[in-house]
Amino acid sequence: MKKIPVTIGMLLSALLLNSNVAFAAEEAGHGHASIGAELSLIFVIPFVCMLLCIAIFPLVAGEFWEKNRHWFVIGWSLLFLIPFAIKYGMGAMSENLLETIVGDYLTFIVLLFGLFCVAGNISLEGDLAGSPKVNVIMLLIGTLLSSWIGTTGASMVMIRPLIRANKWRKRKVHIIVFFIFLVSNIGGCLTPVGDPPLLMGFMRGVGFFWSLRLIRMMLVNVALLLIVFTILDVRAYKKDLADGLKPEQGEEKAPLRLDGAHNIIFLICIVGAVILSGVLPSVFEKAGIAPGIHIYGDVTLGFPAIIECVIILLAAFLSYKTTNKQVRENNHFTWDAIEEVAVLFIGIFITMIPALLILKARGSELGLDSPWQMFWGTGILSSFLDNTPTYLVFMTTAGALGATEGLATTVGTISVVMLEAISCGAVFMGANTYIGNAPNFMVRSIAEENGIKMPSFFGYMGWSLCCLIPVFLIDTLIFFI
Repeated sequence: MKKIPVTIGMLLSALLLNSNVAFAAEEAGHGHASIGAELSLIFVIPFVCMLLCIAIFPLVAGEFWEKNRHWFVIGWSLLFLIPFAIKYGMGAMSENLLETIVGDYLTFIVLLFGLFCVAGNISLEGDLAGSPKVNVIMLLIGTLLSSWIGTTGASMVMIRPLIRANKWRKRKVHIIVFFIFLVSNIGGCLTPVGDPPLLMGFMRGVGFFWSLRLIRMMLVNVALLLIVFTILDVRAYKKDLADGLKPEQGEEKAPLRLDGAHNIIFLICIVGAVILSGVLPSVFEKAGIAPGIHIYGDVTLGFPAIIECVIILLAAFLSYKTTNKQVRENNHFTWDAIEEVAVLFIGIFITMIPALLILKARGSELGLDSPWQMFWGTGILSSFLDNTPTYLVFMTTAGALGATEGLATTVGTISVVMLEAISCGAVFMGANTYIGNAPNFMVRSIAEENGIKMPSFFGYMGWSLCCLIPVFLIDTLIFFI
């Protein structure tokens, strides 16, 4: 693992130190919009191949993939970056790469790391037997938490207690799958803290509590999914009991207790940092304060992002240092899940640059002008691309439709139902694949660390096609037509 930062550092140095080529490209005047307008779909091939590797290699060569996935990330990244630099110049390539790493990936991975670390220092102990009733209650608690401490925070806090409660059970894969559906995705729709796309809307003029109106869609989805889950879990529970399985409990039932409860303070600090990052840009602008540190071209590391990262990393450090090691041992805490996400998602972020450039330049040409089209357009792309820039593209497209009534934002006036459709598509349909939302991958990794054999990439998509797509069709009929 130590080779990865060294290799990436050498790669970035080689790409950025060639100043003659970089300045020549800058003089050529290639803007993001012009590049996206003429960019060939051939440049999206490394992204598709990256996704196929994530989907197929764990199935056919799991051990090989685990040891060598960082080389695949570097390889597919180079197969995009080098041809892109040859065609559009080193300057354009460097600017797009830095914008992705500095503007998107840095805050993304710091937030995930902070929530992963702090949540790993909180342990719910006591005798919890994984019955259908207990599982439904835990899923509901996690779903409600998601909008207030983020889908990542709620996932990391709740997944380990849920796994421990169901440790005695043989048939439990469906429990983790529905946890991803509900806690890691759908539950995050009520506030900008819940999921990054909504935070982007908040930064562009959407009120902090505006997304509470999405509770109608959330309640329908949660109710339908919990009904399906209960049917599946009752059936699996009865089969486990019939096989002679039963919870392991001591002679005296241990009461529930929360070890490391002081870490809730650090969770609140992280949530506060996220909210602050959405508020500070407008404050700095009104005060005439410089937006941030200029990196290269149009790439700037914003002061709000720096403040957010510092607060999150400090909270994670203090959490780790002030929590008894035994709490992490009870949680079977390791760094493997966040390491896997960090490695794979930097490859995803880099290789999806051309897809996002094309989408930003040609998104208005898609002809999406009704709520149901926005819901499915945003949702399908959010299943495979990062849902934050996808949300912004469709929000900008909706702002250009010329609505005379609705919500006034910095990108124009947007019909309320149109913004609801875009928000729901971005948040809900991140559940369709493992890569649709980062917590999905983390939950899967933690489950596998605890001996639960999770579905493959395509196997998980089979679950989402059977369970989620019918629910989203009902959403469409009720809310978006």
